Amino acid sequence: MSRVTRTGLGRHDEDCYDGDMTAMPLPPRPASSDDPLYYLHNFRSALRWVRACYEDLLDADERTFMSHFDALPEPAQALWVRMVMRKGELFRDDRLDYAEIGALDPAVAPLMALGWLERDPVLPVSEVLGMLTKAEVGRHLGACLKAHGLKRGDRKTDMQATLAAADIGEAPFSAWCPEAAFRVWRMTRMPLCDRLRLMFFGNLRQGWSEFVLADLGVRRFERVALTPASRAFPRREDIDIYLRIHDCRERFDAGETVAALVEALPAPVADNPWLETRRGKLLFLLAQAREREGDLDEAARLYAQSCHPGARGRRLRMLERQARHEEALALAREAEAAPESEAERQQLDRLLPRLHRRLSLPLPTAPPVTAPAHLELTLPRATSVEAAVAQRLSSPESPVHYVENTLINALFGLLCWEAIFAPIPGAFFHPFQSAPADLLRPEFAARRDALFARCLARLDVAEGEQGYRAVIRRTYRDKQGLESPFVHWEALSETLLELALACLPAAHLRLWFERLLRDVRANRAGMPDLIQFHPAQQRYRMIEVKGPGDRLQDNQRRWLAFCARHAMPVDVCYVTWAS
Repeated sequence: MSRVTRTGLGRHDEDCYDGDMTAMPLPPRPASSDDPLYYLHNFRSALRWVRACYEDLLDADERTFMSHFDALPEPAQALWVRMVMRKGELFRDDRLDYAEIGALDPAVAPLMALGWLERDPVLPVSEVLGMLTKAEVGRHLGACLKAHGLKRGDRKTDMQATLAAADIGEAPFSAWCPEAAFRVWRMTRMPLCDRLRLMFFGNLRQGWSEFVLADLGVRRFERVALTPASRAFPRREDIDIYLRIHDCRERFDAGETVAALVEALPAPVADNPWLETRRGKLLFLLAQAREREGDLDEAARLYAQSCHPGARGRRLRMLERQARHEEALALAREAEAAPESEAERQQLDRLLPRLHRRLSLPLPTAPPVTAPAHLELTLPRATSVEAAVAQRLSSPESPVHYVENTLINALFGLLCWEAIFAPIPGAFFHPFQSAPADLLRPEFAARRDALFARCLARLDVAEGEQGYRAVIRRTYRDKQGLESPFVHWEALSETLLELALACLPAAHLRLWFERLLRDVRANRAGMPDLIQFHPAQQRYRMIEVKGPGDRLQDNQRRWLAFCARHAMPVDVCYVTWAS
């Protein structure tokens, strides 16, 4: 197929499109950082990608911005992108010196003409402080500081807080600092650029530096085939809802009242589980804030509206603290019929007997508990208790490795790589994702059920090219260093991998992997600290280490109980320090 280009997008951008314009454009590749204008080429590529993927959702403002950007002279484009990549909206001209852009005024003029830059903006003095060094504060604002009881040696944060509280009005920067040797500009289109960045990445956590890190090899990503269904937002209103939730979260972090934020939150997003998950998490945080303030009724109401994991459990605690035992029991029985996770099941096992006692009801039947084996060691005091235990128990014939959560997760990630990185709609939006967007959502495994079933079926084949050992070794070799939510490459040496493949039974791997898939968020943590291999006997044992005063956490108890139920060799080692 022929390649196509569009005017104004630059020579590095033609590889972003296939000649078939009805198909999805190829994901943009990072420009070489050896090119002085690498950042501009990356920004152009991202804009082109957004324009192709979201043609039907772009509003008039975004279309106009893209057209105007395409028409700008290259120095003006480059200066704009340099500013977009930096933090904030205010810039000093003496800090915008870039050799590849050249003289500043010719680059600034077209941006000023479009209204994208505002020269000498009106600012409160607290923002002026942020533009100045400590020495410049004393030189330009000394009289203002003195008038408000501040000294030049005070911290800038204290100065800003005092002057903001004084409410002494706003003025152009040049009025605050008439003798300053530099000018100040304000960018006026940063919210629009953030919106375009959101469409490209599907989040506001990532920035344009991802292109650079990928080009330098600092971060390497699996290349997932993207389709027209791969975009993060199927509807324009989804973009607006995301931005409203993000704005509420920033206001929450800045200390705004819970009441104001509850009022500002969008309505439930019934047809977009991803957005509703974000909304549910913020509701959970708001409920926690109300709980800390002592407003338990409002906290319980907000927990009831949240889909965030643990919200129902927190609501149960609120009802119990308020002695609303009948309501708590009714909600607990509802949860018991369909627990959201093993963590909630564990909470109910503790809560239900208390509620029954307080309501003078027969106690429920306690679930059987299988305690893991334990051993006790007295060791010389050491910095790391896990390392001390490993050193004591290890031998050439039976080596001990510190693995905690890394080994089982890595084996799962290597065996199931193709399922994890499958191009499921709504999972991958751009070339810089280390994990599918729905990884921690309840539907993650169900949406890939056939793919995971095919991967796990390899555990029934011990040898051969399609056997699980061969697949894991092949993935370890072929995907080495690529970002993964399960494989931490630095923690998985080839020696450790071979010991694991020799000593861990396929039946145990299947049980661990199936448990991971039931709840990735909760179950990829809490695994035992150490593993000891016995290669001659093709056996192993896992060891959870507890130093003096340390106790088992709930997620560790769940993993230990799971291993005990399935007769997996696991010990809890309690350590005391020698006098």
